[in-house]
Amino acid sequence: MAPPPDPATTVLLTVECQRGVLGTDSALPELAEAARTSGALVRIARLVTAAHTAGVQVVHAIAERRPDGRGAARNAPLLRAVERLPVQQLTGSTAVRVVDPVPVGEEDLVVRRLHGLSPLAGTGMDALLRNLGCRTLVVTGVSANVAIPNTVFDAVNLGYTAVVPTDAIAGVPADYTAAVVRHTLAHVATLTTTEALLDGWRRTPARRPR
Repeated sequence: MAPPPDPATTVLLTVECQRGVLGTDSALPELAEAARTSGALVRIARLVTAAHTAGVQVVHAIAERRPDGRGAARNAPLLRAVERLPVQQLTGSTAVRVVDPVPVGEEDLVVRRLHGLSPLAGTGMDALLRNLGCRTLVVTGVSANVAIPNTVFDAVNLGYTAVVPTDAIAGVPADYTAAVVRHTLAHVATLTTTEALLDGWRRTPARRPR
């Protein structure tokens, strides 16, 4: 097994772990159910809590829309379908707050995007990560169908090492998530588990300058 990523040069990223996606009033109830019943959401919360203790920087990536839709793309079926969902991820609404039980610490950063399928595409997050000294990006959240692969591909293309705790992501259906991990993510990311990361962070003190 690969050595655990150095906390000092690692960023833990949660992708679309927001109330309107994974909460009880989700716009995507099947996805929300998958994240909860698989245990992925609880594991994400555990990873964030451990990152706070270990000195690992946490970044929460939130997808949202302005009420007037300005800046949002419509160049894909999924993006057009989002406009018709019963719960809208509107800027300033409770839908775009980080979902329970994922904690948000004082030093956490929240990066919001109004367009696209990846938190790394055209959002300024790349510059932010480089300013943080990030070399390794731990990717968690949803969905394994779209946003997670996009995030991993973008991270690798930008020169980061992508690490995916496979039990801290979710998609639908569950067997598709497993297939994406095996046939796609395994070729571009370092695959691990929540427990392996937690154990590594316990044993490796952070040296991040404050």
